[in-house]
Amino acid sequence: MKKIPTILVTGGAGYIGSHVVAQLGARGERIVVLDNLSTGNSRAVLHGRLVVGDIANERLLNMLFREYRIETVLHFAGRIVVPESVAKPLEYYDCNTSGARTLMAASAKAGVRQFIFSSTAAVYGDPPGGVADEQTPPMPINPYGRSKLMTEWMLRDLAAASTMRHVILRYFNVAGCDSHGRIGQDTPEATHLIKVACEHAVGKRKGLEVFGSDYPTADGTCVRDYIHVEDLATAHLHAVDYLRADNESLTANCGYGHGYSVLEVIDTLRNLVDFPLNVKLSPRRAGDMATIIADNKLIRQRLGWMPKRDNLELIIASALAWEDQRQIATEKRTPGKQAIKAPELATDAFPGVH
Repeated sequence: MKKIPTILVTGGAGYIGSHVVAQLGARGERIVVLDNLSTGNSRAVLHGRLVVGDIANERLLNMLFREYRIETVLHFAGRIVVPESVAKPLEYYDCNTSGARTLMAASAKAGVRQFIFSSTAAVYGDPPGGVADEQTPPMPINPYGRSKLMTEWMLRDLAAASTMRHVILRYFNVAGCDSHGRIGQDTPEATHLIKVACEHAVGKRKGLEVFGSDYPTADGTCVRDYIHVEDLATAHLHAVDYLRADNESLTANCGYGHGYSVLEVIDTLRNLVDFPLNVKLSPRRAGDMATIIADNKLIRQRLGWMPKRDNLELIIASALAWEDQRQIATEKRTPGKQAIKAPELATDAFPGVH
């Protein structure tokens, strides 16, 4: 029996990976998800077959490549918490770099032609002027960024020595959730600002800590380029189509091209809730950059990517609605008692979910 072309998605039960799987499945792709569920959630895998396992398991990888006709690998599996990478650097190099090397070796052995890698804006470090394009020299300032940059180097070297082509997508700050309310950010003990702020807004956290108010920015807090997870997921589908059309390897930023400070994000959240937020100013956190914003001209030109959710209030309302839905389920409290003050935004984010 002829095997059907299949996409292998590592880390596909995680936050970003699960949204990509949802969009791939919606257009009829055959998918196998490999995830060790250390931070992912099996319920978030809406399409395809879930295999519970680790990318460092060479035997398991070889078995999957034998069983399926895997033509494309989308690699999301990895550790992503900057302060943790500073405290536990070897764990990050082991997972993000060594694990990726094992996956690449198995992919090359199986003749995989297309490889899409989930990288990060952290490879740039603190770029001059706070804006990075793909020609900005990478100078990561934390082990997380360095572990991802090493993987980029390995992937480029492998592509130069083989028939494999790749797309490397350097993410900026991802937030929000699936527009149907099915999946969102479930990561335990997450550190991303919008996630943490929305957890505070629904009562899951007692307060919200701002790390650093003395950065060289307009209000002294860090500035980031926030991108909705569904726009980011769509970029991966464009990357799949781009490689299938036999285009050359590509590295591209994935952000909106403008930024907001930590305090601007908190002020936007305040407009969506009906009680005061408990915000505490604390010293800087190790490994954080002052400002990082994407120059996104390349991804628009080469992949034809056109984001549809470039609105900070929409992004936060989407994340807030997701957290409130989760808190309702946890507390078994009555829907409608939530703190959201702008229900038109929240319900628009979740058509048919109330």
